[in-house]
Amino acid sequence: MKKFAIIVAGGTGTRMNAGIPKQFLLLKGRPLLMHSVETFQLAYSGITTVVVLPAIFWEEWKTLCKEYKFDIHHTLAIGGETRFHSVKNGLELITNDGIVAIHDAARPLVSEKLIISSMEYAEEHGNAVPAIIFNESMRIAEGSISQVVNRNKYRIIQTPQCFRLAQLKSSYRQEYKSEFTDDATVLESTGVQINLIEGENTNLKITIPEDLIMAEALFSKKRL
Repeated sequence: MKKFAIIVAGGTGTRMNAGIPKQFLLLKGRPLLMHSVETFQLAYSGITTVVVLPAIFWEEWKTLCKEYKFDIHHTLAIGGETRFHSVKNGLELITNDGIVAIHDAARPLVSEKLIISSMEYAEEHGNAVPAIIFNESMRIAEGSISQVVNRNKYRIIQTPQCFRLAQLKSSYRQEYKSEFTDDATVLESTGVQINLIEGENTNLKITIPEDLIMAEALFSKKRL
């Protein structure tokens, strides 16, 4: 089946306090967003890629592509008010059927291995959502009261989240709800069971400045 990737770079990264959009911060000398786009291309040379980016950053992105001689073909979609709306805008640019991966641009260390395993599982089973276990103790807090919970029952969800395209597009025709925190929750709301697969501890999401420092240290370990 034909493969598609939607790289979501719709945020502004205010928690990074960097003065520039998070997706343009440098990791090993290149903007974060370039690493994510490139890895999908390495995993599937014929993949169709859509980058979802706020319109106010389009010209800056095009300038960066020229500056860094980044010539991997991709189409730009306008970032929306929420992640839901950003992904929906990206989906509207894809007219063919196949398997689509939705990936956060802020996860530049995703491996080709995880992309391929997620795509293959989704092709066979309908969807695939990578997840990792908690390695630390957890407590649930309600006001001043807290109690321990069984961490083995919980998972940290990652991207790329992969789906049969027709099914995901259908789920995105519904109205936005605040509980739609990712693509899995959108599809799940239509009654479809979500399949968790093993994610990667190195598939770090860059959210705060310390994450970028850790990503720099982990970069050399990125491999198939």
